[in-house]
Amino acid sequence: MGKAYEHIDDKLREFIAKQKVFFVATAPLSGDGLINLSPKGLDGTFQVLSPTSVAYLDFVGSGVETIAHVRENRRMTIMFCAFDGPPKILRLYGKGRAIEKSDPEFGRLAERFPDLPGARAIICLDCERITDACGFGVPFMAYQGERSQLTDYAERKGPEGLREYQEKKNRQSLDGLPGLVGPIS
Repeated sequence: MGKAYEHIDDKLREFIAKQKVFFVATAPLSGDGLINLSPKGLDGTFQVLSPTSVAYLDFVGSGVETIAHVRENRRMTIMFCAFDGPPKILRLYGKGRAIEKSDPEFGRLAERFPDLPGARAIICLDCERITDACGFGVPFMAYQGERSQLTDYAERKGPEGLREYQEKKNRQSLDGLPGLVGPIS
């Protein structure tokens, strides 16, 4: 059944690269706060940085929960599920951090990702626990392709429209925690 790993080996890296969607879970420290669980995707937007660290490109959205939660307490879990092939679930637990577009580190890391409109941050996770599970209850699903709405929306809004939207919607979480804190570009 399940197994714990000390690091992301070649076999796990290959499994991660084949997945078309992953899920990110975070929570605030407050017991009254909202737990966040977000599906993520788009080809090339998830990268294994080292045997114990990963990152994904984060896009402008209606909320900013992941950024706010990792800013407050850094706790984060990323989960992959095999929807085709052999059943498997992979969870990466650890400490996350958000690197906003205005941070100089963003430019260095962004070279690893496709240049897509609407990117607002890179979320990094330093893995403290890496485990898999059987995934026997996960259904088979057929991949039909990428959706274009996210990047189409960002292109229609343009840089100024995205900046205005983020100022309005991405400065704080649903629980009132700080979201984007740097200059929005």
